[in-house]
Amino acid sequence: MRVLVTQDIDPAGIAILERAGLEVDVVRSEAPIAELVLRFRVRDCDALLSMLTDPVDAELMDAAPLKVIAQHAVGVDNIDLDAARQRGIVVTHTPGVLTAATADFAMALLLGVARRLREGDQRVREGRFYGWHPTMLCGLELDGARLGIVGMGRIGRAVARRAEAFGMEVVHHSRSGGMPLDELLETSDVVSLHCPLTPATRHLIDRDALARMKPTALLINTARGPVVDEDALVEALREHTIGGAGLDVFEEEPDVHPGLIGLDTVLLAPHLGSATRATRKKMATMAARDLVAVLQGQEPAHRVA
Repeated sequence: MRVLVTQDIDPAGIAILERAGLEVDVVRSEAPIAELVLRFRVRDCDALLSMLTDPVDAELMDAAPLKVIAQHAVGVDNIDLDAARQRGIVVTHTPGVLTAATADFAMALLLGVARRLREGDQRVREGRFYGWHPTMLCGLELDGARLGIVGMGRIGRAVARRAEAFGMEVVHHSRSGGMPLDELLETSDVVSLHCPLTPATRHLIDRDALARMKPTALLINTARGPVVDEDALVEALREHTIGGAGLDVFEEEPDVHPGLIGLDTVLLAPHLGSATRATRKKMATMAARDLVAVLQGQEPAHRVA
């Protein structure tokens, strides 16, 4: 049996596939595989180990005798789950394993934006640091500030625990409870997004939502790029409708809205939320084990469809 792995993953995952006797085709590139190349290389594969950047639609599924699609991520919005069910293709993902790493990174973005680290780093590198000054680059103090979490799942709860350790007051909005979104936006000093991407959450943070936020408020997004309307965000930042943003994901990823690039009040990261060595190893082995389980006629541990 043959499996296509669409990007380099931790060697521990590849080892699991090879020990199972699979012929493994790995795309050796940091860039996402092109759609036409993906369709060509998957054509004789029994399994696909996919990434969030891969468009796994009905046409791709019809191009190969796939039995399983193992997603190297928690989110599966790039996969047509209905098409997979109709074709009897099992879909798995990697939940839970990246919670701590992503929560840590959300706090890193929060701290970086709140304390204006990007601006400070740039000032030092450009030789514009002339010594300590009492009004230089003053930012938000976390102790006593309110953090509004949108989406109180595993990652949202992990962020809440970290924020409370910094003395922040934590409120939340989610499908299962919490305060109304409008109230959260109007009263929070920081809004951190941890909801999945669904039709209901696409552009959840739009022009109206941003207008409800405090002019000093910060927006953090480690969820999915399209949850935020980036045109509206750029406008809000330029007009000082909000105070700043920390983004690890983008609406048209890997493309970044050109209006974000030149803004001093934005901290940008290239989708690093789960990028610790330990987490990426766990993701690779989890995806590989579920993939092998399906091909061996067993039930995978983390089935989506």
